[in-house]
Amino acid sequence: MTGLVYPPTGFHFLVGFELFPQTVQDVRFQEVSGLNVEMQMESVKEGGENRFEHQLPVRSKYADLVLKRGLLIGSGVYQWAKNAFEDFTFQPVNLIVSLLNEQHAPLLSWHVVHALPKKWDVSAFNAEQNTIAIETLTLTYRYYNTIRI
Repeated sequence: MTGLVYPPTGFHFLVGFELFPQTVQDVRFQEVSGLNVEMQMESVKEGGENRFEHQLPVRSKYADLVLKRGLLIGSGVYQWAKNAFEDFTFQPVNLIVSLLNEQHAPLLSWHVVHALPKKWDVSAFNAEQNTIAIETLTLTYRYYNTIRI
């Protein structure tokens, strides 16, 4: 009898940037979103056919990748984003988002190609709440490849 196979949990993951220098904290994020792709379609009308329009695929469109974590000053990722926003020095990097199993080995990974910082946001400071400061980094990228292990 085989054991039950459950879908993997979404809380054990890491993000590895192909960027140097890096710190140990540069792979740790609280949340990753935006790993989605949508096929852009073109409508084509056929003469004499009034019931529908043909939908033809044109190209893939990838959403922005959004990374959230506790605010870290001095990390390699922070310096990379800071160089882009403050000095207008853009260095495209690739990164890998990996969903991990109980042994910390990748179950599934996404290789994100040619990422650039698009937006950097720091959460609100509030003297009435006991929360950590969260930074949100939004990246634009060309595409990603899914890597099945």
